[in-house]
Amino acid sequence: MFNSFISIVVVVHLPAEASILPKLLTNLYPILKENFPDYEIIVVNNHISTDFDALIGPLPTDLKHPVFLLNLSTATLRNHAVVAGLDRANGDYTVLFAPHLYAQPELLLELFQKTQAGNDIVYLRARQRRIPAQFRPFYRLFYFILQRYSTLQLDEKALDTRIISRRALNSLLRLRENLRYMKAIYSMVGYRTAYIETDADEQLSPASFTEYFRTSLVAITSFTTFLRTMLLWIFIFSFVFLIGVIVNALKVKMTGIDLFGNAGEAIPGWTFLVVLISVFFAVTCLNLYIMSIYLSNIYSEIKQRPLYIIESVKRF
Repeated sequence: MFNSFISIVVVVHLPAEASILPKLLTNLYPILKENFPDYEIIVVNNHISTDFDALIGPLPTDLKHPVFLLNLSTATLRNHAVVAGLDRANGDYTVLFAPHLYAQPELLLELFQKTQAGNDIVYLRARQRRIPAQFRPFYRLFYFILQRYSTLQLDEKALDTRIISRRALNSLLRLRENLRYMKAIYSMVGYRTAYIETDADEQLSPASFTEYFRTSLVAITSFTTFLRTMLLWIFIFSFVFLIGVIVNALKVKMTGIDLFGNAGEAIPGWTFLVVLISVFFAVTCLNLYIMSIYLSNIYSEIKQRPLYIIESVKRF
């Protein structure tokens, strides 16, 4: 038996995840009971309408006694719900455990054993990510931008399930950003990190694509220099194009021949003028859109709104 107090955080976002919660608790119980003298299980209900009393209530008393249910008063982002569970964790080690891994409770013990080699953060790494075909271009582009335009050490095959030591968790919770991308924050915190490969994976459903897309925008604007670099290249391209247009206009005016060796008239054509205005209008709109993202991020941060609001805490 290990002489450690361990906290298990399970975040429930969907009714389907809630339905398998009894199986998850039942499967985790023997491993926790045999290997840890003290433990707690924190279930975060991200404001779904499922009756958790009916799910957890019939379980044996010894099994459900260390279970705490955090009911959020309103649905929030996945990363914010994760923080709600991490804030409540009291253990020497805290494990974020995904509900869909209910049939593989032994992963909990494997994660903990990996920390005994001096690792503060150990995460599950999928041997192969099963991303739906329609989402693969966005997935690859997202990680290309993060790896190219940031100093973060990110593993694109990393899953959300991981174990975090007390000192690493304390450092992580000091980063109270309203716009959160947890994998980037894990990287920012640092500490010695390792992984365990698994055949398990996290399925990206079309229903959750909107939230993942919003999170990817947060990650790109908050943790990379990609948009700033793109703005620079847009400016350079626009400036070079403008110089070319001016030189071409002067050359036609003086010689009657443009830069491509074609004969031209000194009177500017309306087509060229319309194209030129359209190009610069599009560039201006793109710049304004990018700046609006940054301004929106700044606005969200300075409001200092809470990441979540707990409606009630229940112990079974």
